[in-house]
Amino acid sequence: MRCTNVLGTGYRFINEQNIPTDRPLIIVTNHQSMYDIPPIIWYMRKHHPKFVSKIELGKGIPSVSYNLRHGGSALIDRKDPKQSISELQKLAKYINENNRSAVIFPEGTRSRDGVPKPFKTTGLKIMLKNAPSALIVPISINNSWKLLRYGKFPMGLGSQVTFEVHPPIENEGKADELIAQIESTIVGGVNTN
Repeated sequence: MRCTNVLGTGYRFINEQNIPTDRPLIIVTNHQSMYDIPPIIWYMRKHHPKFVSKIELGKGIPSVSYNLRHGGSALIDRKDPKQSISELQKLAKYINENNRSAVIFPEGTRSRDGVPKPFKTTGLKIMLKNAPSALIVPISINNSWKLLRYGKFPMGLGSQVTFEVHPPIENEGKADELIAQIESTIVGGVNTN
């Protein structure tokens, strides 16, 4: 994060919520770039976030790949639904038993222009079912896509990236209605200009 400050990038993490540290969390957020991840790790560090990530990221990225493989995250193979479900169940049970947090990006892939993509609900449903005591924490991310608007090089200058933590939601009721509420909350906090 601090390296991108040289480019004029600023980070603002707005969290006016009193989020408990003694129960598991499912952090649900939109996804705009790989620069979404370090601020979540830093600002939510007391909740020990683990990530739902595509299996390809488990190799070839110094430090990051090692952490994903050995730090408790779920590496899912999007071409293998059986493997994906098993990994998600394992992560959800882990956070439920150990009062940790899992971060999931239900869009499935990054939005390259800041406009949220429709949520893919299967992964989130599995997490909700297997971590029944988890509190759901919706976060809206704005402007991180601008860091990579031209690809990896040159990087965008002067981007003001914001993260807005919305009021937590209890994991109760029908999953479809709950997910619709979560999606509406997150999308409502995304500025598409």
